[in-house]
Amino acid sequence: MEDIRTATGEEKDMKTRVLIVDDHRAFRDGLKLVINHQTDMEVIGEAEDGEKAVAMTRELLPDIILMDVKMPIMDGAEATSRILAEMPGMKILALSIYDDEGFMAGMMRAGVLGYILKGCDSEELSDAIRRTVGSRRT
Repeated sequence: MEDIRTATGEEKDMKTRVLIVDDHRAFRDGLKLVINHQTDMEVIGEAEDGEKAVAMTRELLPDIILMDVKMPIMDGAEATSRILAEMPGMKILALSIYDDEGFMAGMMRAGVLGYILKGCDSEELSDAIRRTVGSRRT
């Protein structure tokens, strides 16, 4: 499947554009610091619930979305399903405190390409983002 954005000759030099979706502001702030510290990534937006994530995805067209599992208004699985229904090529990585097969399975059924725990270190997170961006939906 082709990328959401139109490919240009300059795209190779562009940073990976990340949308962070999490209901805890302090956690979003920490993620933003980690991601923006990477030379090949930048945070382009933040949403505190799934409903805002859907709207911001339409507006910003990120390369990847870091999606929390449990949030108010609309949870991560519902937001993922809605986003992928509109934009099937969007890459979404679930990020959660829940090391639970039920949560993981629900997010995978919704269409995320990966699931990483919030207790990971900065390097693991950055690597997971890079792997997810480089993966192809089958």
